[in-house]
Amino acid sequence: MIKVLVVDDSAIVRKILTQELEKAPDISVVGSAPDPYVARDKIVSLKPDVITLDIEMPRMDGLTFLRKLIEHYPVPAVIVSSLTPQGGEMAMEALEIGAVDVICKPGEAYTVGDIIPILCNQIRAAAQVDLKKIDTLKKEPASPKPTQLSLTKTTNKIIAIGASTGGTVAIEAVLSEVPVNSPGIVVVQHMPEKFTSAFAQRLNDICAIEVREAKNGDSIVPGLALIAPGNFHMVVKRSGANYYVNVKTGLPVFHQRPSVEVLFNSVAQYVGKNAVGIILTGMGADGAGGLLEMRHAGAPTIAQDERTSVVFGMPGEAVKLGAAEKILPLNQIASYALRMINE
Repeated sequence: MIKVLVVDDSAIVRKILTQELEKAPDISVVGSAPDPYVARDKIVSLKPDVITLDIEMPRMDGLTFLRKLIEHYPVPAVIVSSLTPQGGEMAMEALEIGAVDVICKPGEAYTVGDIIPILCNQIRAAAQVDLKKIDTLKKEPASPKPTQLSLTKTTNKIIAIGASTGGTVAIEAVLSEVPVNSPGIVVVQHMPEKFTSAFAQRLNDICAIEVREAKNGDSIVPGLALIAPGNFHMVVKRSGANYYVNVKTGLPVFHQRPSVEVLFNSVAQYVGKNAVGIILTGMGADGAGGLLEMRHAGAPTIAQDERTSVVFGMPGEAVKLGAAEKILPLNQIASYALRMINE
């Protein structure tokens, strides 16, 4: 049984999350707290396995509390934040500090029914996370930077990446290692809308390539990475020799929208051997079947290894299916993918 502490200044949110999470057979809400000071005492006395944490709270904000928690009493935290641009930016900062995942509060753009299954899976993933591993991965040096590629080599090539829990750190590690003239890149990270735009902006600030949230009809071109917007699927299409993305609604796949499976299946269909597929850390099986389709279509495929994955769910499922041609530690993935593109 996973013991959860709900931390939020809203009594309504605390009540809703407690009632709904208690319906899960493997989750027990051992308590709730209206602010970090009460939460601190309850964490010590109740010893939860995971906390859900609001960012904007009285007396002490969630980010300050999270920093103190990670330093003195590390407990995996899932951020439950407001669906606003500011909430997205703060959520990205929380992930940088060491939060495991983020989700938006129910009742803003999502219903309780939409949120709870995802939150339950995030809590299950968080309960498996070793916070020291996240910190270690951030400090792990990358492989030597790949040689600059000729644009003639990268034209009409695509790198497709999928990730979930722990993926913000993993995607940053990969994208920060690709050169400015890399092939076009398409990315699905399980994350709500507004949060994906903040994630894309953060990556754009630190990467050599341009990174932005995808819009319907965007062309996939060298030196550009497109992040699937939260709450929308992203698929790759082809027009002549050029590739572009469609951003669309649709039913969640593996409880996710955007779904890695949806992206990878489209890449297998329209790009085939001109793509490289990469599946990174994450809970569940989203993308494993799609990566297998990419491999069947002739694309080199890569799975992050268990040692460097925060959660070895998605890459592990890909390995079980035989979808991953290569299993690599995080710091070797970018250089290997670019080598496959160049060859």
